[in-house]
Amino acid sequence: MREHRFPRVLTATFSIVALVWFSAPLRGQEEGQTHCQPAPVEPGAGAWQTWVLASGAELAPVPPPGIGDTFAEIRQLEEMAPQRDAAALARIRFWDSGPPSYRWVELAITQVQQKPLTNPRIYRALSLLNVAIYDATISAWRAKYFFNRLRPSELNPQVETFVEVPASPSYPAEHAVVAGAAAEILSYLYPSDAQTFWNKAQEAADSRVLAGVQYPSDVTAGLDLGKQVADRVIDRAKTDGSSAIWTGTVPVGPGLWNGTNPIEPLAGTWKPWVLASGDQFRPGAPPAYDSAQEAADLAEIKNFPRTFATNSTAIYWQTVPGLYADWYNIAGKRIFEHHLERNQPRAARIYALLSVAHYDAIIACWDAKYTFWAIRPFQLDPSVVTLFATPNHPSYPAAHGAASGSIAEALAYAFPEEAGPARARGTEAGMSRIWAGIHFRSDVEVGLALGRTVAQQVIDRVKNDGSQ
Repeated sequence: MREHRFPRVLTATFSIVALVWFSAPLRGQEEGQTHCQPAPVEPGAGAWQTWVLASGAELAPVPPPGIGDTFAEIRQLEEMAPQRDAAALARIRFWDSGPPSYRWVELAITQVQQKPLTNPRIYRALSLLNVAIYDATISAWRAKYFFNRLRPSELNPQVETFVEVPASPSYPAEHAVVAGAAAEILSYLYPSDAQTFWNKAQEAADSRVLAGVQYPSDVTAGLDLGKQVADRVIDRAKTDGSSAIWTGTVPVGPGLWNGTNPIEPLAGTWKPWVLASGDQFRPGAPPAYDSAQEAADLAEIKNFPRTFATNSTAIYWQTVPGLYADWYNIAGKRIFEHHLERNQPRAARIYALLSVAHYDAIIACWDAKYTFWAIRPFQLDPSVVTLFATPNHPSYPAAHGAASGSIAEALAYAFPEEAGPARARGTEAGMSRIWAGIHFRSDVEVGLALGRTVAQQVIDRVKNDGSQ
């Protein structure tokens, strides 16, 4: 794919006009006052490594409108200001909370909670969403700093703004780019809800025009670019193996899982993001069903002294908040604490890191599960009483161990001060499966180790993405 070349004449034109406007004091600025200008937001992010696109240069918007059309758009913004009612301001505030990724991750998790997919498909969905948002952001940032289009209030200080003016060029609109990418991915995953997602996308994009910080043409270009990037991600998704239908049979024999209709037997063969394949780190076989180790693990389950605290913790880890939502809530909180809510490239990178580690770990886990078909505790000994129904797939290794171990390690890399609590949280998630009576200790320990190993591969990849 050839690299797009953008005409540079607009940059000079905007700069000349800006000098004229900036010769007058800004609103609220008295003569003699000095104002500290914020540093530009990640001017080099357009060169960061992408996941699906060859680079941020692979896709690009058309050049922004010329100066005459730009001033016409400014007049639109000025005419719009008096029409902003309470509902409009509420929409502005909603979409201005956090980086543009924040609300879409929140919306996606709500969606999978209301319309559940199988566990492997939820991890896949979140990785598709966050990879598309990240690649779209990188494409947008390359275009932003190439065109260097001034924000409306920079070109005309009389433009009234209702949120902090971002310290980055205006074109294309970052909220619109993210919205276009997210709506397209979610529409692919939930086609019957496509119109709902696109309504949300338009609302998110329009909120920036309502806020006075971007032009209508910024929004149009952003939605289109985000959708184009998402379409590339969807093309990859359509060939990742997840549409294959399992036609095998459950193996029969002592020590083997003996249920029916197992969940996603082929998920271990799906295409990962970083691993060469699902079997790259396949662990050794589980303990034999009649071994001393298996007997000790079974005795631990049967003799575990359940308490209200252990029961409530185990049940928490069986819920959507435990499995998915709260990991992203923690990341969102840390993004705010580190003042990255105005840094969309960094925020998108963090969300992509977490979801890719999560997904690749599940692929590796499912590869091992359906290689060994290990028996569950209640199948080995019918006297085992579980806290809740045992998930309908083989026991070894534990999915909670692999998934939580991986995302905890990714979170520890993204926020080193969170390393201890994040790893403890991942370990607790794994151990809770013993407390619930649905996994042997060997399942959990191997799952945690597998998840951490996979996460390190993902971390090694993003360490060299050009963002350092």
